[in-house]
Amino acid sequence: MALRYHNVYWLWLSLVVIVADQVTKQLIAVHMHLFESIPITGFLNLTYMHNTGAAFSIFTGAPRLLFVALGLVVTIAIMVWMRRHSHDYKLTAIALSLILGGALGNVIDRVTRGYVVDFIDLHAGHWHWPAFNLADSAITLGAVLLILDALFVRHRVPAD
Repeated sequence: MALRYHNVYWLWLSLVVIVADQVTKQLIAVHMHLFESIPITGFLNLTYMHNTGAAFSIFTGAPRLLFVALGLVVTIAIMVWMRRHSHDYKLTAIALSLILGGALGNVIDRVTRGYVVDFIDLHAGHWHWPAFNLADSAITLGAVLLILDALFVRHRVPAD
């Protein structure tokens, strides 16, 4: 019986997320000083930050190996799912590819830098959302797509 790997096709999206994430982080790290902030709009700044914790800087100070291991476990779980569920659906495959790319983008930072570069600073007045990056955005978008898929998609379209 030949195995079909239709969902693996979507791994190109993971690669795009990883490359875009790493390029933007490198540009920020090279062209800005730590904690430097450049206003872009009335609600968006580029602010160079180091995050040694998890999302929104929770668990700051936890061992770096813990976050690297968690990212690798997520990667393996997604790859196994994609291999075993070759007839699943496009939205799910896209969502998991976004999550995979984001997780690996942040793992690369933790391995190479010892921290994750964050730089997107959304704010309203003096209230600031915790800084984040493109990898975090991809993970969040992937999670939202998984939720929407689970709640609202009635007519599923098989993945390519």
